[in-house]
Amino acid sequence: MLNFDDANKAGKDTMDTMLKSYSTMATGMQTIASEAADYSKKSFEHSAAMVEKLSAAKSMEKVFEIQTDYAKSSYEAFVQQATKMGEIYADLAKDVYKPFERSMGKAAN
Repeated sequence: MLNFDDANKAGKDTMDTMLKSYSTMATGMQTIASEAADYSKKSFEHSAAMVEKLSAAKSMEKVFEIQTDYAKSSYEAFVQQATKMGEIYADLAKDVYKPFERSMGKAAN
């Protein structure tokens, strides 16, 4: 049977675990938001550079070349960013779970 002190300690431990997890989640979300903003900025700059190149193109062949290069580099950048974001989300999930994992380990003992 749990006495008052044991129940109080268990409640405090649970609260500490939750706060650590929430703090990690907040930091992770800031990282994700920063990555998304950086990617958006780079994508916009890449698009603006493409428009400049298109406006300077002297032939339809050059226009098609510029558009093809743009599509290829945009796709590669997207895949790279999606992979990076996936890794960030996976790492965040692991980090958010760690405080609970420690608590479960203590409870099992």
